[in-house]
Amino acid sequence: MPPIPSPVSAAYERFETAQRDTLLKARALIFEVAREDKNIGELEEVLRWGEPAYITSKKKTGSTIRLAVEKQSGQPAIFFNCQTTLVGDMRSRFGTELTYSKNRAILLASLDDTIKSALKFAIGAALTYHLRN
Repeated sequence: MPPIPSPVSAAYERFETAQRDTLLKARALIFEVAREDKNIGELEEVLRWGEPAYITSKKKTGSTIRLAVEKQSGQPAIFFNCQTTLVGDMRSRFGTELTYSKNRAILLASLDDTIKSALKFAIGAALTYHLRN
């Protein structure tokens, strides 16, 4: 896994310890999915709205994934572009196996093995979104 660029690292430091730990596990999962799927290719790790964000370097491949804390619940979350069908698709596929915030995010009360495969699927779907649509 690549080192965290310093502006992104500073953004992670602003999260509470437990939130940061969960979000860093989600970061590792994003890079794992990208490594396993040759269609995704290289990822750019940047800041969007001051929060860690991940997008494919190859244009017209995927949709941006952002890691942050959802304001209402205070839970770490993986945010997706709300103009996509990604959260709706995950809700249809996984139902209550995952917890959602509207059409924007999957909440991560914890990132344990019970939801890891569903999250990997969601991450892969985001990072290949434009290849399928």
